Amino acid sequence: MARMIDDTPHSGLPFLKMHGLGNDFVVIDARGGVAPVTAGLARALADRHRGVGFDQLAVIEDDTDADLRLTFWNADGSLSAACGNATRCIARHEMDRRGVAALTLRTERGVLHAVDAGDGLTSVNMGQPMTDWADIPLAAAMDTLHLPIPGDPVATGMGNPHCSFFVEDAEAVDLAVEGARMEHHPLFPARTNVQFAHLIGPDHLRMRVWERGAGVTLASGSSSCAVAVAAVRRGLTGRKVKITLDGGDIWIDWRDDGVWMTGPTATVFSGVLTPEWLAAVQ
Repeated sequence: MARMIDDTPHSGLPFLKMHGLGNDFVVIDARGGVAPVTAGLARALADRHRGVGFDQLAVIEDDTDADLRLTFWNADGSLSAACGNATRCIARHEMDRRGVAALTLRTERGVLHAVDAGDGLTSVNMGQPMTDWADIPLAAAMDTLHLPIPGDPVATGMGNPHCSFFVEDAEAVDLAVEGARMEHHPLFPARTNVQFAHLIGPDHLRMRVWERGAGVTLASGSSSCAVAVAAVRRGLTGRKVKITLDGGDIWIDWRDDGVWMTGPTATVFSGVLTPEWLAAVQ
């Protein structure tokens, strides 16, 4: 019987598939001069039927001052300045590969620090939140703790914009409709990630998320950080918060040096994009 596994060497583009709480990523290691990713390639890769499928694409490059540099692409081919779960996944993989317990990763947020948190968990400091309207950014000067939008959401910047609603029941929200509507709200000139959350216990939130450029996702690291910061600012929780997402639990700790995010990661498989497929989508 013929083997179903193709072990023929390929000259295409290698990649890894990873996820953090079901928030999934394709990772391309471009260290050493791999051809750069384009918006068209990102969109083609994101197609779950004709490509590989992902919520975000992460590209690893060399950096002179950090252990590595990360660039993030959304499923629609747009760039994202931050992707917390992908940062954790790549940090975990690289720490294991190097045999170290700490790592620095440069993103558009600056140099982020990652550490092995034990018990298979990885922590990343996502930096200080931005709460001024101009930094998020919003379209005009306003109180970011109480936006003039029905539902009284909070705006937070974590390298990308976030709009967080605190509701009675996040499960009851039509996320596909409300998330898509809010992503393009005119108060957010760069579009926004959208979260709906409710308190289910002391320092414990239930959250669902719509990601800018990706849609409904099972989890989002930067969104989790934004909701935790918004909950602290509203007086709903302390600075250490457990957040239950559709994909599982993540822990956020807003410390003096930044917002630390801790959770599990998984490397699912490796593969190679064939030269024929790459030529067809470029």
